[in-house]
Amino acid sequence: MIRAALLQLNASDLPEENLATVREMIADSVAQGASFVLTPEVTNCLSTSRAHQREVLRHEEEDQTLAGLRQSAEEHGIWLSIGSLGVKTHDPDGRFANRQFLISPDGAIRARYDKIHMFDVEVSPEETYRESDGYRPGTRAVVADAGFARIGMTICYDVRFPALHRRLAKGGAQILTAPAAFSHVTGAAHWHSLLRARAIETGCFVLAAAQTGSHPASTGHSRTTYGHSLAVAPWGEVLADGGTDTGVICVDLDLNAVDKARNRVPSLTHDREFDGP
Repeated sequence: MIRAALLQLNASDLPEENLATVREMIADSVAQGASFVLTPEVTNCLSTSRAHQREVLRHEEEDQTLAGLRQSAEEHGIWLSIGSLGVKTHDPDGRFANRQFLISPDGAIRARYDKIHMFDVEVSPEETYRESDGYRPGTRAVVADAGFARIGMTICYDVRFPALHRRLAKGGAQILTAPAAFSHVTGAAHWHSLLRARAIETGCFVLAAAQTGSHPASTGHSRTTYGHSLAVAPWGEVLADGGTDTGVICVDLDLNAVDKARNRVPSLTHDREFDGP
C-alpha cells in the first residue's frame, strides 16, 4: 500500500509564487503520510500571454521551480511527479516544451515526458486554444520505474487518445499520471468519463492532479480551470475527487488491484489484427 497525494492548485503566472505554494503543500502531504506526491500541469506558470511566458520561463537547467521541487523531494524523501513545467527549448522556432518530471527521493530526475498531443481547439467562439503556437509536441511515450510501481506519463489533452494509454499499459505501466489544467467547459462534460475510461481500458490506476478556479494573471487575461483532481482505480471506481477548492487530496493505492482487474478482464492480451476501414 502506498499513499499518494494529489495537489490541486490555483497557479498564477508568477513562478516564484507558485513554487512557494507547492513546497508548502508538499510538506502538508508528507505530514498526512504521503510518499508519492503529484502536482498538476503547468505547475510553474499558468499564463495566456506568450510574451509573459518568454519572459519568465527558463530552460530546464536554469528553472528554479524544478530546482526547488527537486530539493523538496530530497528533503522529504518522497517520489514526486511534477505534472508539468513550461520550459524553454533550443528549438529554432522558439517554442516551449510542456514537460513532466518524475523525481526520486534523492532529488534526481528519473524520467521526463514532453506532452505529445497539443490542445488546438475551439471550445466556443469565446474559448479558443492553440497550444501548438507556443509549445512543440513531444514524440516519445514514457514508462518510468519508481520502485514501488511503474509509472506511465501523460498530460491533460493526452487523455483523449486511448492508444497512448494502451501502449503505456502494455509497456508495463501500473499507474498513469494525467496532470491537467482542464477547460471548465470540457471538464464538466468529459473529465470524469475520460479518466474512468482510461483506467478501465488499461487496468491502471489513473492519478490526475488538476489546476482549479480563476487564475490570477499579471499579464494577459485570466483562465478558468475545472479542478476535480481525480484518483481512479483499475476497475473504474473513483477513489477521490478534489472538487473545486485548492488543497491536498490523499488516497491509498493497493497495487494488487492492477493485476486483479487485468485478470478479471484481460483485454490487454486480446488484441487482434483486422482489415479496414
